Amino acid sequence: MAVSGIVGVFIFLLTHFITSLADKQDLSGKMFTFPVESDTAHVILVPNQSKSLTAVTVCLRFFSDLTREKSLFSFASPTNDNAFLLFNGNGYHVFQETFARFEGFEDKQNEWNSVCATWDSQTGIAQIWVNGKQSVRKGIRKGGIISGTPSIILGQEQDSYGGKFDKAQSFVGMLTDIYMWDSVLPYPEIALYMSYIQQKTVGNVINWRSLDFTANGYVIVENQVN
Repeated sequence: MAVSGIVGVFIFLLTHFITSLADKQDLSGKMFTFPVESDTAHVILVPNQSKSLTAVTVCLRFFSDLTREKSLFSFASPTNDNAFLLFNGNGYHVFQETFARFEGFEDKQNEWNSVCATWDSQTGIAQIWVNGKQSVRKGIRKGGIISGTPSIILGQEQDSYGGKFDKAQSFVGMLTDIYMWDSVLPYPEIALYMSYIQQKTVGNVINWRSLDFTANGYVIVENQVN
C-alpha cells in the first residue's frame, strides 16, 4: 500500500476512535429518571463489545415506588428477546431463555436498591444479590450461549428484538450505576458494589463511567439523589 494510502487509513481509524470516545459519557453521580408509565420511554445502551457471551454479570441500582412487575435490564438477541432479562415483581427473575425466580428479598420502595445478577453457561448457575444479601443458586440453560448483535434497553421489556413494549411492564423511577461484564464477577467485587465502593474492574460490556446511550421518549438524565 502506498504511503498516502496508509496515512489515509490511519487518519480514518483515528477519527473513528476519537468519535467513539466523544459519544461516550461519564455518568458518575447521574441517573436516568423515567417519570411516567409508558410504552415508549426507554434508553438504548450500546455495548463496548458484541462478542458471544457464555457468562454475564449485571449490576445496577433502582429507586421506585412500583409494586407491580417491572423490567430492570433487558438484553435481547436476534433469536431470543430474553437473552438476559432482569425483572422485578413477585420476586426477582433472571431470564436466559428460561428463567429462575428468586424470592425472600425485601423490596424497598422509595429507596435505592442495589442489585447484581450473574449467569454462567458452564454450570448453568444463576444467582442474584440484593442490597448485600445473596440468593440461593439456581440453574438455567446450562451450556447456553448468547450470540448475535445485542439490543440492550432500560425502562422497557423487549417482547421482540428492539421493541414490542408493554407499559404494564415498564419501569417508573430512577436507575443508576449500571454495569455489565462478560464473566461472573467474583464475590469480593460484588460486595464492593453493594457497599458503594469503586470496584477494581469496571464493566467491560457496559460501563456507567463511559456510556454510549440514546434516550427515547420521556427520560431525563439528572443528578443522582441520595
